[in-house]
Amino acid sequence: MPLLEPLDAQALDTRISELLAATAGGYDRHLDEEITEVLQLLREQLKMDVIFVSEFINGQRVFRFVDGGDALGIHAGVGDPLEQSYCQRVVDGRMSELVKDAAEAVRRGELPPTSIKVGGHLSTPVILRDGRVYGTVCCFGSVPKNHLVEADLVRLKQCAKLVARKLDIQQRTDFSPARK
Repeated sequence: MPLLEPLDAQALDTRISELLAATAGGYDRHLDEEITEVLQLLREQLKMDVIFVSEFINGQRVFRFVDGGDALGIHAGVGDPLEQSYCQRVVDGRMSELVKDAAEAVRRGELPPTSIKVGGHLSTPVILRDGRVYGTVCCFGSVPKNHLVEADLVRLKQCAKLVARKLDIQQRTDFSPARK
């Protein structure tokens, strides 16, 4: 049963805030499901084709969570060269986190072409507690998304914080003396 109505922005903001507060104290066994649902709802709310969490590892961008990517051939566990990704450009500041029409930026020579048609694009780093960049939370649509506003990016950033908290908690649990 969905936690939220798909297009209720205020309810989504509230749910993300509640999850951020809940994860501050420790691990919740339902956290993975709740993060998955929040990401799916955000994709639907933003009218994007796909949303994903990527990890940067050994020069690759590896998709760890994907919603809506089946038609585009984007699946969890698949990787591609990091330097060719928009994700890397966002992290190192060569690309804005909010782009209403990436295809137009490609036509102007501001962005390189991609193998997948990208119109509207939102991406933000997932930064772990120790300051390392894990990867990104990214969503995009194949057509321009002129409806995108800064508040949409703020929601994506909150999701990235939520993912980072989950990863930090998981890392502490994996390396705790009780688990060795």
